[in-house]
Amino acid sequence: MRDVNELVGAVFSGLSALVVQDVVDEGEVIRVAARTRGEPVPCPVCGEPTGRVHGFHGRVVADVPVDGRRVAVSVLGRRLVCPVLGCPRQTFREQVPGLIERYQRRTRRLADQLGQVVKELAGRAGARLSHALAAAISRSTALRLLTRLPLPVLRVPQVLGVDDFALKRRHRYATVLTDAETGERIDVLPGRGADALERWLRGHPGVEVVCRDGSGAYGEAVRRALPEAAQVSDRWHLWKNLCEKTLAEVRSHSACWATANTPRPAGVHEQTTQERRHQIHDLPDKGVGLLECARRPNLALNTVKRYARTREPEPLRRAPRYRPTLADPYRDDLRGRRAADPAVPVKQLFREIQEQGYTGSFNLLYRYITQGLAEGDRPVITPQRLARLILHHPDHLRDKDATLLAELTGSCPEMNQLAVLVGEFAQLLTPAVGNEAKLTAWIAGVRAAELPYLHAFVNGLELDRAAVDAGLTLPHHNGRTEGVNTRTKRIMRQMHGRAGFDLLRHRILLQ
Repeated sequence: MRDVNELVGAVFSGLSALVVQDVVDEGEVIRVAARTRGEPVPCPVCGEPTGRVHGFHGRVVADVPVDGRRVAVSVLGRRLVCPVLGCPRQTFREQVPGLIERYQRRTRRLADQLGQVVKELAGRAGARLSHALAAAISRSTALRLLTRLPLPVLRVPQVLGVDDFALKRRHRYATVLTDAETGERIDVLPGRGADALERWLRGHPGVEVVCRDGSGAYGEAVRRALPEAAQVSDRWHLWKNLCEKTLAEVRSHSACWATANTPRPAGVHEQTTQERRHQIHDLPDKGVGLLECARRPNLALNTVKRYARTREPEPLRRAPRYRPTLADPYRDDLRGRRAADPAVPVKQLFREIQEQGYTGSFNLLYRYITQGLAEGDRPVITPQRLARLILHHPDHLRDKDATLLAELTGSCPEMNQLAVLVGEFAQLLTPAVGNEAKLTAWIAGVRAAELPYLHAFVNGLELDRAAVDAGLTLPHHNGRTEGVNTRTKRIMRQMHGRAGFDLLRHRILLQ
């Protein structure tokens, strides 16, 4: 059997700076009696070591739990006398660095453990977890422990990531600064205007590259504070903007590609169901019982009964039901009018059917015509799905999707041009030397096409051309900053809007 002192030393190894005198089990609490070692201690003011005892004092501190029970350490410390005459501190209490700090009720290791808990969960959630860990604290204490955690030393990275996030959507915003190469949080600024970022950049020189989205305020702040720094437009935001313009183009040309409403070929499930029905439908007429009909193809009896009751095959595809519109009674007139004169303006059609009693709005009629409801029943797919097919990588499309995409884009020359231009721009999103020249040629191709929404996208690129060129040629991006924003939203949901900006900034920088 091992010595008791060895077991005590193993269980309470964190108290090695003290002399453990006794351990008492009181059920829910384990009490440890200890004293400080009789070694000279430097004066906290003059630093002169002394071992002269003026008196003793006791204090009780909490330590990490043992066996799921609280641990209370009763420490007998010394009050020492400073040997230097004229020292402002004639006597002082002995501290144990690394274990018990001044004015603290917890050992350093317990405070560190609770600090990790509150760093992740903050107030109420951290307090609830501390009860389960047998180191109960209140929500106010949890917040005090959180704000007492030291922030990392602020350093200025060479590649800075800048992005904003909403404190209260459409009302208040903040700006987060990160190291775009490592994802380390650098600082959080109140507001998202150019002035706050400009002040920070002027006060922290050393930034060489700034990664940002298409915000004009951030771009102006960087130009004013660091005119020599390179600005990099984030490629994800470029692609997102192109996706929005692509969807707008697809919607505006719905009247063209919606007419190519060819039925889909039968799928595997539909073919299997029809073959199975043909196998068993005629067996009951030949005198075969229903149980035998179910046994041969290994089907459920209820399935066989359903097949036997219906003489005609049940349609496996059901036509979608759409809400009626005020333009439905005038469909035949609109269809005939557009067939006779395909270039007739929608405003002219609107005036004509108004004379016939149409009471709807012009926007409703415009959507009715552009969605293909005047010529056909309904587009074979939605504009969102066609936009996804155009934006999808061609090598990753399924065969039926590739066939459908070729059929729909072939029915509309503008959609064919759109698909080609989107594919060319997607290749530019892989950073490489010479992409700026390719972008110039791509912009010329867009200008030559009849795609007004892409023209608006190109106009935005031209306004920030230097940053876009840097984004397509340099390897830097703002993805890590976007990840920080995602985790910031989780932190804000935990806090439920109860905390202020200072506490939120503290938590963001500690992550």
